[in-house]
Amino acid sequence: MLQPPSRLTSRLLSLTLLGLLLFTPPLLLLLDRPSSHGLSWLPAWLFLIWLGLIGLAAWILERQDAQ
Repeated sequence: MLQPPSRLTSRLLSLTLLGLLLFTPPLLLLLDRPSSHGLSWLPAWLFLIWLGLIGLAAWILERQDAQ
């Protein structure tokens, strides 16, 4: 008999799916256009999303230890 996934597993799976959604090519292509200064927003987007996903993963895992 299958057991339901734990809260930690479901939260980490949700975080993974969010990461996949934010790194999809159609969304990245929208941000790969030059701004008025001639620079693309793509490197900043990639770095901020990467940083946010790592921060959320750390928060989820640390919060799980406190419970």
